[in-house]
Amino acid sequence: MSNNFYDDLETRSPELRAQEQLVLLNIQLAHARANAPALQEHLKDAPVSLDDLRQLSLLPVLRKSMLVEAQAKTPPFGGLAAMSWGAISRVFASPGPINEPEPAGIDSWRTARALYAAGLRKGMLLHNTFSYHFTPAGSMLESGAHALGCAVFPAGVGQTEMQIAAMAQLSPNGYIGTPSFLRILLNKAKEDGVDLSGLKHALVGGEALPPSLREELQSHGVSVLQCYATAELGLISYESDAMEGMIVDEGVLVEIVRPGTGDPVAVGEVGEVLVTLLNNQAYPLIRFATGDLSKFLEGASPCGRSNVRLAGWMGRADQSAKVKGMFVRPEQVAAIVQRHTQISKARLVVTNADHNDSMELLCETNVGDEALEEAVVASIRELTKLRGSVTLCSPGTLANDGLVIEDKRSYE
Repeated sequence: MSNNFYDDLETRSPELRAQEQLVLLNIQLAHARANAPALQEHLKDAPVSLDDLRQLSLLPVLRKSMLVEAQAKTPPFGGLAAMSWGAISRVFASPGPINEPEPAGIDSWRTARALYAAGLRKGMLLHNTFSYHFTPAGSMLESGAHALGCAVFPAGVGQTEMQIAAMAQLSPNGYIGTPSFLRILLNKAKEDGVDLSGLKHALVGGEALPPSLREELQSHGVSVLQCYATAELGLISYESDAMEGMIVDEGVLVEIVRPGTGDPVAVGEVGEVLVTLLNNQAYPLIRFATGDLSKFLEGASPCGRSNVRLAGWMGRADQSAKVKGMFVRPEQVAAIVQRHTQISKARLVVTNADHNDSMELLCETNVGDEALEEAVVASIRELTKLRGSVTLCSPGTLANDGLVIEDKRSYE
């Protein structure tokens, strides 16, 4: 295997990947049913095993709100964890709140792959500025660094001057943290005349990395790549030096679905990111809804890694809007579309002309008759308990941005 790749998994054929991941998925399903009571209940009406990864959509979606509710009812993990205290090295609490168990062992969050793609190698020192308390980001990346054979300076957040002083003395090879804090460190070091020329690589995450910010950071001589991870799932995807999309991690299955549903969308269409973990530790999460929007890119990365790629973070899928005191959610819009098979896609637009909330459902359809329009108006009323107008439009009219509910109200 070339030094360009972390392991052979990254360059296997799509067909072999699908075969091997299907085996792991069925093991995960059996493990969840046997060891996580809440997931056993969640999967009670689902197939026991699958014959094809395309059947993944037959399984129910697991949403973050379900984790919050389950843990509040049955602490600490709501019957969702499939391990005992003895197999857990740390416990974190992410916003929700949600308790997150970290399995004992090296690289349990699978971040070593992303670090390796960012140019980090055995024998390097990494300056880790992700938080080490309450949330797992710091531990996630440290465990991956140790798996690579790297040393870590656990800097955490804040204390800019102390961090720069430590970096000046230790001369780390790599940085881990948010891109905005890296910018602060580099600019402050330059202002103070501190030499950080040994810093050559950075793996960033936790916030957007616009091209202008990447260019500014790289002007300091630092190669900057990004990763996408969450507290529940660990690593989801990461950039390679090709910088053409984010390659999906080998330890997960990723789907892009229409927000508010579990229905996959076509390649290139923006939707919500669902993730299924293929390891059998801690949370055996299956079809976990991240609440993030993205889309799949066509083809494989020019770097030689053969897994599918995401376009990166493209917004939030949680588009609920409060209209006249009532919450309207993407799931309700999806239910309206499911009632009327002539509609291929819909977007609910909320406005407040003259300070009066109103809703208009834009529907892509090849059918333009008045009967369909009247039927959809009735469905809006029944499913949302609110009145709304309907506009029928041609397929391809609505923007490919993943929005199901567009709130255009102004409060000036």
